[in-house]
Amino acid sequence: MKVKLTFLGTGTSSGVPVVGCDCPVCTSADPKDKRLRASALVECGGLSVLIDAGPDMRQQLLRAGVSHLDGILLTHSHMDHVGGLDETRALNLVERKPVNIWCERYVLESLEKVFAYAFAEPRYPGAPEWHMHLIDASAPFNVCSNAGERTLVWESGKGYHYDSSSGDGENLQDAPSIEVIPIQGWHHKNRDMSVLGYRFGNIAYITDFNLIDDCEFEKLRGLDFVTVNCVKKAPHYSHFSLDEALEFFRKVGARESYITHLSHQLPRHSDFAAELPPHVHPAYDGLVLESD
Repeated sequence: MKVKLTFLGTGTSSGVPVVGCDCPVCTSADPKDKRLRASALVECGGLSVLIDAGPDMRQQLLRAGVSHLDGILLTHSHMDHVGGLDETRALNLVERKPVNIWCERYVLESLEKVFAYAFAEPRYPGAPEWHMHLIDASAPFNVCSNAGERTLVWESGKGYHYDSSSGDGENLQDAPSIEVIPIQGWHHKNRDMSVLGYRFGNIAYITDFNLIDDCEFEKLRGLDFVTVNCVKKAPHYSHFSLDEALEFFRKVGARESYITHLSHQLPRHSDFAAELPPHVHPAYDGLVLESD
């Protein structure tokens, strides 16, 4: 299965440069040191799938020329990964379809609080239209083309309603789809927050791990590319340290490995790249990986 993954953002929760910071990384002129919040676009089987929708989502989609999404996969509920979901209103308007979102139940419950207006009845005119799907972290699932979703009709002052002639949106068996394998990790070693990574064919995208159980490595065998988070070299309470990230890469054994969710506490891109072992690289915004 041919898979293309584009890093839309590779920065930590504050992005790089950090507001008001004059450190060598934040003041670097290298475009590879300009990092929006972590996110990726996966294109596979004719489908386009966004992983995470942080506060920079609008800028990321415009910069990458993205005008269509079949769905969004959320890794967890932190705002640097979900804070841009309101930007899906533009997709509702342009594509005239609800936006399909996949996440774990606790993430949905968080969204219902943070974006209460998107779930409220009666609907606020112009609120984003989402079709929510729950993920079982132990089982693969399919992301389908949104072509079979019901058509949205905009009525000024009243909001959206569904075109009755477009069906019920549930008969998607014949729609193109891709299989996604969730990889579960934990944001803290006390296991109080699940985080999901995702495997598409021979590419796996993982971020915000601080712990992963040994059984999950079976899902990561035979990869061409894998990515994982590291915000600084030293131990961190909710992210891999550099040593932990390198040990993770060693266990996975992918052909090439990439570090994302980088902060300004790590060296500038060129310096960091020179320090890393062979076949391990710092990712950067706009980097594209392709696997057959």
